[in-house]
Amino acid sequence: MSQPKISPEASFQSNSVLSADRPLTDVGSDCLEYAPFAKMLAEQIGKISLTEGLVMAVCGPWGSGKSTLLNFVLQYLQKKTEAEKPIIVPFNPWWFSGQEALTKHFFDQLQAVLNTKWQSTGQDLLSALGSFADGISEVPIPGAKAGGAVLKAVSKPKDIYSLKTEIDKRLREQKKQILIVIDDIDRLTAEEIRQLFKVIKTVANFPNVIYLLFFDKEIVVNALKDTQTKSGEAYLEKIVQVPFELPLPDNTALEKLLFEKLDVIVADTPDNLFDRNYWINIYLDGIKHFINTPRAIVRLINTLSVTYSAVRGEVNVVDFIAIESLRVFCPTIYDLIRKNPDSFAGYASISSGSFERQRIEELKILHNSWLTSVPEEDRQSVKQLLLRLFPKLQAVWNNSYFGPETGQGRKRLHVCNPDIFPNYFRLAVPSNSISNAEIKSILALTDNQQAFGEKLIELANQKNPDGRTRVRPFLDRLGDYASQDLSLDKISVVIKSLLDIGDQLLRPEDEGQGLFDIGNEYRMGSVIYHFGQQLGQVERFELLREAISEGNALSLIVHKVVVFGQQHGKYEAERSGRESEWDVNEQQLQEIEELVISKIRAAAQTSSFLTTPQLPDVLYVWKCLTDEEEVRQWVQNIIGTDETLVIFLEQFLRTSVSQTTGDSVIRKQYRLDPTQFEPYFAPSGIIDRLRAMIQSNELIGKQAIAVHQFIQEYELRQQGDEPDN
Repeated sequence: MSQPKISPEASFQSNSVLSADRPLTDVGSDCLEYAPFAKMLAEQIGKISLTEGLVMAVCGPWGSGKSTLLNFVLQYLQKKTEAEKPIIVPFNPWWFSGQEALTKHFFDQLQAVLNTKWQSTGQDLLSALGSFADGISEVPIPGAKAGGAVLKAVSKPKDIYSLKTEIDKRLREQKKQILIVIDDIDRLTAEEIRQLFKVIKTVANFPNVIYLLFFDKEIVVNALKDTQTKSGEAYLEKIVQVPFELPLPDNTALEKLLFEKLDVIVADTPDNLFDRNYWINIYLDGIKHFINTPRAIVRLINTLSVTYSAVRGEVNVVDFIAIESLRVFCPTIYDLIRKNPDSFAGYASISSGSFERQRIEELKILHNSWLTSVPEEDRQSVKQLLLRLFPKLQAVWNNSYFGPETGQGRKRLHVCNPDIFPNYFRLAVPSNSISNAEIKSILALTDNQQAFGEKLIELANQKNPDGRTRVRPFLDRLGDYASQDLSLDKISVVIKSLLDIGDQLLRPEDEGQGLFDIGNEYRMGSVIYHFGQQLGQVERFELLREAISEGNALSLIVHKVVVFGQQHGKYEAERSGRESEWDVNEQQLQEIEELVISKIRAAAQTSSFLTTPQLPDVLYVWKCLTDEEEVRQWVQNIIGTDETLVIFLEQFLRTSVSQTTGDSVIRKQYRLDPTQFEPYFAPSGIIDRLRAMIQSNELIGKQAIAVHQFIQEYELRQQGDEPDN
């Protein structure tokens, strides 16, 4: 079959992607090669010469385009000359409810059409039809159930016979074909289907009358089962003399129609969110199975037209089409996935640990259980589709393990990534997330260090509903883009910006809560590491040295120096990995440390040094890299006044949260261990001053908490007790 031609108007009735699932009416819109068959059928109808009635039927499953074919047949018939053109009587039984209404309206429609065509010459025929219709509504149809018969007995059945004989005579005299078209038969109830076919069989076999029926054969055969003790198939064969099976839509034509619609919907989708090879695998393995009728295309396209615009740029377009296909064609499986993210998203570890093995066995039980509930004809396609979407299932069904490529799952917004998974089912970006589109717009600022840095500070000043800043999720996502083909200039802007304004992103609300959470300094450190890994060691060192020399984020700079040093076994850590894996070699580390000491000493001469974020860590590195006395002297000067003393203590105050079993209240706890000051001064030397401050009631906020906590923990230690929090 040749490739179908699609006119500019061919778009399920219009250029709009969204469709009301209406049949096509114009053969110029034919996109499934139905027009040639419709033309042939119209030609045959025009050539038929009848002395008795004829029943033709076109059978096809729901959604296969029967109504479109009917419209095409009617259009070809309308193009014929008046002499060739039959009188067309359209009748849609679905418009009428109840068996009596079907019979009555059938004849009402026949009379109405003939009255329009034969106002002068056919009045005798119309009168006879009217009388016949009144009488036939009182005649029992053979096989009708007692008490459920639509047609009732009359006293003069011979009058009905005479009327039918007169109608036959009048119809032969008119020598004009009457085409009665009946569509949507398969939408009726089983009782209504039986009633309609009994009317056709028993009383409507008039000469020069052709019936053209459209229905799903399987539905009608089941409805006619046991009618007059015959099988549904046998009964239907007695009524329909000329059956046709609707030609199956050409797969190429269906695909062309689907792909053209998808092109419109996904327009402006970022290139990195569409992988053609990945789409081919997803489509052939799973989606194609469900695209078997024009209606299936309409359902999927209509759904995507509404849903994709809400998540454009926040999901991988191929994955989203696949997930929405499941929602349309396998809604129970879609709901199962949505409600069980941990069983689908993420990756199965190849670890041989007993916990991992047990988890895989649990997943096998779960997934093998629901798979049996999928209809057998759909099962393999659903399974293959999910294997493509969720690598974790490879361990369940194929005993294969696939770990994530670095950042690929999240960077490409695949549904298998736990962070991205909710976007596919909420149809909106979660309120505490930062959109992919926004991330890209911010990355576009990496041509200008000042603009990029100002944007990061702006994010730090914006709060999410959970109370944390918007810079936290941005930093979480930023590292995913390190592996992109970024120029040295852009990498340089990212690293220099963080080491310059990074301390302004260290907000208390983003600090790690509890043992397992982490603060923004670790997030920024991870970004610097991943972006730096795109460079060679010499190039990376030159960039780091320049960024540290120019940067003002002293706390973040110190944090990175500690990380560098720990790789070499410094700062109470063991040497890690091979030397080739270190960020900097030993000579480079020494040069960076000397640079950092110079920056700390310069900062210590300013009043703002006291409020440096993470000051205890800065002092620790200062102490490790220089003479301890140098740091002690600075601290002694700071604690010389009560005002600066309480500010200094506040810098060492630590906060954590806890929640006991059965307790719905989250408790905030503070710690301030006096022993951590011993390298700088004796805690006993300031205790009386602090007690006097408390008695004055002049302290407020965290300064008051810091002083109270220092005194409390100092006194507990003096009594030989350890704080229990």
